[in-house]
Amino acid sequence: MIYGYVRISTKKQVITRQIANILKIYPEAKIYQEIFTGVTSNRPEWNKLKKIVKKGDVIIFDSVSRMSRNAMEGIEEYFNFFEKGIELIFLKEQYINTELYKEQLKLNENLSVEDKDLNDTIIKGIREYLIKLAEKQIIIAFNQSEKEVQDLRERTKEALRERKKQGVVLGMKKGTTFETKKSKEMKVQIEKLSRHFNGNLKDSEVISLLKLSRGTYYKYKKEIINKM
Repeated sequence: MIYGYVRISTKKQVITRQIANILKIYPEAKIYQEIFTGVTSNRPEWNKLKKIVKKGDVIIFDSVSRMSRNAMEGIEEYFNFFEKGIELIFLKEQYINTELYKEQLKLNENLSVEDKDLNDTIIKGIREYLIKLAEKQIIIAFNQSEKEVQDLRERTKEALRERKKQGVVLGMKKGTTFETKKSKEMKVQIEKLSRHFNGNLKDSEVISLLKLSRGTYYKYKKEIINKM
């Protein structure tokens, strides 16, 4: 079974890019996603996925940083999956895919000397070396991924600062309001019904009739007055 796991860290991020990157290469992948996790360790979809994967399954990530919140946690997750026979694929850091690590182990374990004890010692030493090498590569990959995210944030901030210097107005002007279709309809009804405008009903009666919260009603009422 092939699975894809995607995660975003803030509500401002877009998760669809990660999903598209995975499905473009592995269209059969079943996607598990965390819409918002913050800095907490509670990742229900990730925990679900870890419970169902079994030997021979594949998990695909857009980046190693999606697998864990830091490099040390990533190393632990990586080897836990590897020992269970689960393949990990990282689209942006393919040099740490578990298949490559597995091939390196096989290649070096084929080396042998006549002395069995010495042979076992050599193989053990090679395995420990490869584990350390893999750990170092995961740390480098994770740090690079985090650096790219930070660089993107800085470039975005710099671009916004530059636009501001050029006199470009960012966001909504102070004092302006954003109107939805529903808010426009409610304001029309308030003007028709309220005795403060064209109607003869008290505020409490209009609120009850239109089924609005008091806060929303008075917000709409204030906006109507401001436009007069």
